[in-house]
Amino acid sequence: MSNTEKDGHGGNLSEVDGFYASGISLDPAEEYRMEHERRGLALIFNQENFFWQLCMNSRHGTNADRYSLERRFEELNFEVQAYDNLKKEDVLAKISEAAEADHVHADCFVCVFLSHGENDHVWAYDGKISIKEVTALFKGDQCKSLVGKPKIFILQACRGDVHDLPVTPMDVVDSEVKVNQVVVDAAVFHTLPAGADFLMCYSVAEGYYSHRETVNGSWYIQDMCAALKHFGDSLEFTELLTLVNRMVSMRHVANSSDRNAIGKKQVPCFASMLTKKLFFRPKQ
Repeated sequence: MSNTEKDGHGGNLSEVDGFYASGISLDPAEEYRMEHERRGLALIFNQENFFWQLCMNSRHGTNADRYSLERRFEELNFEVQAYDNLKKEDVLAKISEAAEADHVHADCFVCVFLSHGENDHVWAYDGKISIKEVTALFKGDQCKSLVGKPKIFILQACRGDVHDLPVTPMDVVDSEVKVNQVVVDAAVFHTLPAGADFLMCYSVAEGYYSHRETVNGSWYIQDMCAALKHFGDSLEFTELLTLVNRMVSMRHVANSSDRNAIGKKQVPCFASMLTKKLFFRPKQ
């Protein structure tokens, strides 16, 4: 076999063989080490209200998301710090403090934004924050104690102004009904690659509305918390996110003041830069 011979999937076999020859493991079952003293910090920034001059709608139902996330992450042994309606400078201060903290004895890090989104930003109470700048604070050259550890960002925000149309598979009938009002989170939000060992979790694919119920909270966070409750300590995390995608995709808008939204759908997505499998098994 020549050095340039390709395998059945177009890969270079000599390159793969070289990894083994150099002693580098390519075990597909390799997992992140999760036996540190602490699971790690989970930051939750919950924005229900905004400065009146921004002319942004209040996000009724988001407090249900916050409380559910707090409970689920605490059950997974995270140290949860949740904040409501912080100003931009206060959000950035909390994030900078977390990035500068010592995570040597932690398994990983989680940051959640529950807000409106716009052009690669999320909104604090009085201004917008660049997600790219936030994630940059946790890259290896800035936050050395999280090098090689999972860094998870969960973003509940709209990423466009289009409703996802319902398409019924031939072997599936969607019969779920919601009784409370469904609204949307505002504005545009683009997928952002971050770096090795990052996992970016988005409530909806780029260009589409993200739905939120005014009583029960957002579809995405509701279903993520349900999946975490039942499978959070047993299912590999990207597999859990795939399950959440399926759960949300089975919903449809049943009750909304916007008649054009009735029957519309939503599908979340995630961008994984993880390099190993991620499990949140119970701490011993």
